[in-house]
Amino acid sequence: MPADAAPAGDHSADDHSAEPEEIALRARDVHFDWSALPMHWIPGDPFATHVINVLHLLLPEGEEFFVRVFGQALPLIEDEKLREDVLGFIGQEAVHAKSHQGVLDHFDAHGLDTRPYTRQIAHLFGRILGDRGYTGRRQEEWLVERVALIAGIEHITAFLGQWILDARALDEAGADPTMLDLLRWHGSEEVEHRAVAYDLYQHLDGRYFRRVRLFLLAAPFFFWLWVRGTRYLLAHDPRLGGRVRPRLRDLMRTRKHGLTPGFGETLRLLTPYFRRSYHPSQHGSTSQAIAYLADSPAAQAGER
Repeated sequence: MPADAAPAGDHSADDHSAEPEEIALRARDVHFDWSALPMHWIPGDPFATHVINVLHLLLPEGEEFFVRVFGQALPLIEDEKLREDVLGFIGQEAVHAKSHQGVLDHFDAHGLDTRPYTRQIAHLFGRILGDRGYTGRRQEEWLVERVALIAGIEHITAFLGQWILDARALDEAGADPTMLDLLRWHGSEEVEHRAVAYDLYQHLDGRYFRRVRLFLLAAPFFFWLWVRGTRYLLAHDPRLGGRVRPRLRDLMRTRKHGLTPGFGETLRLLTPYFRRSYHPSQHGSTSQAIAYLADSPAAQAGER
């Protein structure tokens, strides 16, 4: 990460003239070796570790859902550049899902069984939000609803991606470098492709109230799942024996030390989505993301 990277959230007023005007999105080959990953990869802080570990529970199923929905949307895209961006997005999200699954497999093999929780996430994305056998106009409307939902979720993941790029406190705390590389590689690609879902929604429909309505459903539910996931991981961590429970003061402590995002910070950075003039390119740093992707050890190993 560049030494002069701004604190988390300071990128909403970036000098966008310094940002690349156009990038070609592509899936990158990556390789991660989890054999030496400690259960508490932020040393001495199982709470902060598991707050971030929830991403591994949520993302694989969610990103496979994104791939399915965007694949169905491809025949409706009439703009060639947008079509190329959507194909790049699909490729990146497919690799993300596979890479996070490797962490879950490692945890499962070391006594932290994540499958009861991830089965619930699979049910959410596969059954509740999955295809419903609709045809014609009703089928297209259900597709657009899910694209709008994904656009809102992508706003959240782009914020998280920028946060992890800026989170120097994790390095200072001695966090496992392979895990940091996974999170920053993934976060960089979330920043890199942050406008694709929004642009696809605008192309297919673009109605403001639909976009806001789906975000008002997605954001609270996403964070509720995050709280439930943190509780689950702490309760089932074999090294904790059920002795550690999530507390608000733990979140405040880890936020103060820069190890996790805070509630106030998150709310402040999510509110731009409600502006009629909102566009994802107004927030986050593409140049910072691309710089990290060029140096990512996992991406370099994958290329070799």
